[in-house]
Amino acid sequence: MITPNLEEEDAHLMVALAKGNDPALNVLMLRWSPRLSAYLHRCYPDPTVAADLLQETFVRLYQKCHSYDPTRSFSTWIYTIATNLVRNHVRWQKRHPVTLLDHASLTLASPPADQRDPAQTLESHERAAAVRDAIQKLPADLREPLLLSTYEHLPHVKIATILGLSEKAVEMRLYRARQTLRESLRQWLPS
Repeated sequence: MITPNLEEEDAHLMVALAKGNDPALNVLMLRWSPRLSAYLHRCYPDPTVAADLLQETFVRLYQKCHSYDPTRSFSTWIYTIATNLVRNHVRWQKRHPVTLLDHASLTLASPPADQRDPAQTLESHERAAAVRDAIQKLPADLREPLLLSTYEHLPHVKIATILGLSEKAVEMRLYRARQTLRESLRQWLPS
């Protein structure tokens, strides 16, 4: 969870970065890399692309450090940068399609030695894969607010700012996303 103290520290680091204190970027990268990496991986499941988008997010942060307004939320600002990069990449990829094997089909995971019930483990993995696939199949306008709300625990007001929507639009998109997921994952839900 992002606390007001961390938001304030991030704002101070951005001011320092804008004044030429480049090591402030290192602190921001250490603080934000895990969180942004997880978010970007959920937005775009190819780990190589997600890693590239993470690096590009910090490049943009550095390039735009002079335009950051320290009175505004840093977390909202950085999530906006990351979300826009994902959108741009998806648009670019639609114009330049490439057919490759996905990362999941290239890696074979061996089962952990301490697992007791392989059937239960398999069902758990299948359910998790079904949820990931169902989320990826959502249209971007439903997937983005769902990821920001469910996995990043951002309030509706911040999601609205990041996505350029009203709070009511965020609520409606979250409702529609959850309804769509409920329908597509009906076989996995308890009766």
